[in-house]
Amino acid sequence: MSERWDLEVYNRNNQLVLGVEVKNRLNAPIEWASEFRRNMLSHGTLPNPPFFMMAFPDRFFLWKDAPAIPEPVEPSYIIDATSIFQQYIDEPEEKYAPISESSLEMKISLWLSILIHKKPEQLEPFEKWVLDYD
Repeated sequence: MSERWDLEVYNRNNQLVLGVEVKNRLNAPIEWASEFRRNMLSHGTLPNPPFFMMAFPDRFFLWKDAPAIPEPVEPSYIIDATSIFQQYIDEPEEKYAPISESSLEMKISLWLSILIHKKPEQLEPFEKWVLDYD
């Protein structure tokens, strides 16, 4: 069995365009996320899609066309996830409650499903990165 990303998005031609790794850690430093990405790709068991996202409850790090090289590569985008998750929070106290990785995966999956079907004029400013796909 081959390894897979926590979440994957494919285009109409069934080509992987986005791999997502989900972690429930808060305040993850850019350096830590970059090193984690490098470590994951260095084994060669996971594909390196055009977009790769490390998703945390408070922010997303997104790489576009980043090479799988021995050195860490900084993300192309840093996205404040609080604006994304605000719409999926039922109760105000849930905002600061710990969240499981499986629950976080479900929320990110829902957001991505909605995002990929939006028209360009419907995108929020923090979602404009989806237009950066060739």
